[in-house]
Amino acid sequence: MPKYLYTVSYTSDGVRGLLKEGGSSRRSLIEHLAKDLGGKLESFYYAFGNDDVFAIVDLPDDETAAAIALTIGASGAIEAKTTVLLTPEQVDAATEKSIAYRPPGG
Repeated sequence: MPKYLYTVSYTSDGVRGLLKEGGSSRRSLIEHLAKDLGGKLESFYYAFGNDDVFAIVDLPDDETAAAIALTIGASGAIEAKTTVLLTPEQVDAATEKSIAYRPPGG
């Protein structure tokens, strides 16, 4: 199943919600959300700095990952970035593909 990294930054509204509900409740919500969509939360961490949350989620497909990003982003409580994660074996397979490419001006 494909893996996705969600990098999340809370807005001031999101921080107020986090202070009210606590951190573990947000993790639980994402666990249930992923499960309901046929996936699984692999890891969920809070961080200091520009980004507040890092979550790795196994999901059935890109459309499901996009639906989550659109829905949580529309709340206005967070700003999120979704990154598709590849295994080393997937990168190995990519290096074996022959691509016809010419750089600009080349």
